[in-house]
Amino acid sequence: MTGQILAGARVATLDSVQSYGLIDRGAVVVSGGRVDWVGPECELPGRVSGWPRRNLGGRLVTPGLIDCHTHLVYGGSRAREFEMRLTGASYEEISRSGGGIMSTVQATRGLSLEDLVASALPRLDALIAEGVTTLEIKSGYGMDLDTELRMLKAARQLGERRPVRVVTSFLGAHAIPDEFRDRSDAYIDTICLPALEAAHEAGLADAVDGFCEGIAFSPSQIDRVFARARQLGLPVKLHADQLSDLGGAALASRHAALSADHLEYVSESGVKAMAKAGTVAVLLPGAYYTLREPVAPPVSAFRDHGVPMAVATDANPGSSPIHSILTILNMACTLFRLTPEEALAGVTCHAAAALGFRDRGRIRAGCLADLAVWDLDHPRELACRIGPNPLVERISGIGS
Repeated sequence: MTGQILAGARVATLDSVQSYGLIDRGAVVVSGGRVDWVGPECELPGRVSGWPRRNLGGRLVTPGLIDCHTHLVYGGSRAREFEMRLTGASYEEISRSGGGIMSTVQATRGLSLEDLVASALPRLDALIAEGVTTLEIKSGYGMDLDTELRMLKAARQLGERRPVRVVTSFLGAHAIPDEFRDRSDAYIDTICLPALEAAHEAGLADAVDGFCEGIAFSPSQIDRVFARARQLGLPVKLHADQLSDLGGAALASRHAALSADHLEYVSESGVKAMAKAGTVAVLLPGAYYTLREPVAPPVSAFRDHGVPMAVATDANPGSSPIHSILTILNMACTLFRLTPEEALAGVTCHAAAALGFRDRGRIRAGCLADLAVWDLDHPRELACRIGPNPLVERISGIGS
């Protein structure tokens, strides 16, 4: 099968723990939607000598970016909460007063499938325009069976309408709806678990997520949801230890979770549990910034214990209304003190691991040919500035 040679490039393969896996004067051979070969241009194998060649003019090539935590499908706006936070209201106070997630639930329930898709497309387009080739989209703003399934169907349609790979997560255990106030166990039994089973039966859920927090669900309740998910053969992930330490990271690790996300208040024992289970830490600097959190995730502890760190937008209408993954790269460095290389790994190879993928996030033979071409000299430049978008093009193996 004849493919294509992308030559004259500086290739950041992310296939090395040091120096971005950078290849100067590199080339990438693409065939059948996958990377066939990558290396110095002077070492191109003879078998591809007659293949079509494109000269990228010394531009930087990286793996396509991966946004592994988004809430991209929703209705309504929560701009009022932004004002409330500026006057001193906390996340918990906003939530308990009827704002927060539940205000989005009410707006989302009123939208049709087509409305949900139409409202999410501009948000998706913003991420695609900055080099995203794979992203995760959660449900969780329905809190009833019909809306949860409608959200997941909308996420699937987004992947059909745009050249991007969409992974779906069922997040029925996101918040307690008003009609189940003070009856959270009943909500798990009568809404969340049946909706999970329906989503699985319809092939709409690739993974299961939950929110383990004082304003959401207890560890024992999340444990029940995850137990059912694992029975159905679905991987799990968790919004863990964002506002307090309830042992969410350790809970996620006991279920061999793909990731534990947020983690501002995770304990040392939680970090160790993640390391033992191979659970990825997903850092969400957008929420930390928007909520003006006083405690940052323990990045040094993750490094010390060898826990991979992914980075994501957490794009949502309230706590992280950010649809720029390049801005998030900068935030990860300036707010959490990640190195630019750690940040880029966080939206490529480690983000892939947070979604359970081994075939993307690096440029290596056999991986998907999902690439981003940048008008930059060095990959560190991706994280150092906010505003200009240096993306030249996305190269995607979709449909090849």
